[in-house]
Amino acid sequence: MSQAEFVVVANRLPVDRDGDGGWRRSPGGLVTALEPVMRGSEGAWVGWPGQADLEIEPFDFEGTHLVPVVLSADDVELYYEGFSNDTIWPLYHDVIAAPRYSREWWNAYVEVNRRFAEAAAAAAAEGATVWVQDYQLQLVPRFLREARPDLTIGYFHHIPFPAYGLFSQLPWRRQVLEGLLGADVIGFQRVADAGNFARAVRRQLRYETKASGIRVPREDGSVRIALAKAFPISIDAESYVELAQRPEIQARAKEIRAELGNPKKVLLGVDRLDYTKGIRHRIKAFGELLQDQRISVEDVTLVQVASPSRERVEAYVQLRDEIELAVGRINGDFDTTSHTAIRYLHQAYPREEMVALYLAADVMLVTALRDGMNLVAKEYVASRIDNRGVLVLSEFAGAADELGSALLINPHDIQGLKDAISRAIEMQPAEQGRRMRTLRRRVRDHDVEDWSREFLAALASIHTAKEGGS
Repeated sequence: MSQAEFVVVANRLPVDRDGDGGWRRSPGGLVTALEPVMRGSEGAWVGWPGQADLEIEPFDFEGTHLVPVVLSADDVELYYEGFSNDTIWPLYHDVIAAPRYSREWWNAYVEVNRRFAEAAAAAAAEGATVWVQDYQLQLVPRFLREARPDLTIGYFHHIPFPAYGLFSQLPWRRQVLEGLLGADVIGFQRVADAGNFARAVRRQLRYETKASGIRVPREDGSVRIALAKAFPISIDAESYVELAQRPEIQARAKEIRAELGNPKKVLLGVDRLDYTKGIRHRIKAFGELLQDQRISVEDVTLVQVASPSRERVEAYVQLRDEIELAVGRINGDFDTTSHTAIRYLHQAYPREEMVALYLAADVMLVTALRDGMNLVAKEYVASRIDNRGVLVLSEFAGAADELGSALLINPHDIQGLKDAISRAIEMQPAEQGRRMRTLRRRVRDHDVEDWSREFLAALASIHTAKEGGS
């Protein structure tokens, strides 16, 4: 095959197997975010096909050349479920769950990152741009730079980057920082994340940082500048607007409310079943509102969509048990024969059904304890073409930096969360409209194409500077 001028490297390919043995586009934030970029570039995408020991040749899908990386069952257990999701994920999310440090997991992470880097190096044309995605692949930029110094390399970190006091716990902290600094541009969701990274580099590696630039020494004694700054990710807002305008989706929204018994107010939570999302805090606050008789089960229903996630990781198994026990107790205490307090849905839904749910919901609850961005908040806002609805948003989600017209809350403050939910339920249409119009303007002005354009423009300026200096 001819090599690509633009290569994305991500843990997963942007496709899943369909029932007939073919492929379909995957759901999920990263695929949605990069789809417009890939469509316009005819690039290559390097990633795992999602099944252990699956060996398939590279193939083309909807204008993108897909380059599969083979992972064995051991790789999945050690690199993905182990180091990525039982070490890095909890450590980078403020140690909400305790990270586990295993040398065997780390060794697998190094080996798999090397394999991804080799596949990307083989797929990239001379002088190509390579964009590495997320925490599973933090060592890839350095491996790529060592193999292909001609490449322009970007890395985007979709999850938070922790404060130095937490990051310094990681036994392999220097190797991770050196891995990331293989990139020319290292992007983060929030200014605070970029600041945490720069502080870690200063403390651990003693490299000089100035504004967004980090002076990285080369082996020949010269220095190159790596850029570390915030590029907040977004959504394809117009696709949500278009779905929300469809008569059949608007009809489905009315149907959902009828199925819920036509309560006066519908509250909605939509999350992966993850301990970072604050689902327990939200359910506790809602249960207490019922208990305090500030709301009644006849008037207010909470719909909680919790899509399955990392079901072989022990912390997630335990979380599911805890949430389902809490939901069962609240429903047992407050349900009537005609009304249910919490509709708990442990499944994933297509985008059309999600937009119908967004239109059906008077209040959207995003109560993350720590979140890189949280695109659900932006999806809800984009879908509200009626300029109605209230977004209750955790200040610990990256989206809070942009969506200041939401009701911002600290999810650890259960009383404050209860008061914010009550305020959202009682908010008058005029105030809803004022807030929602401001939120929608922000989401539509700064969509996913804006995000990728800004990041790739920063990379292009580095590429131009390189060529000028060569």
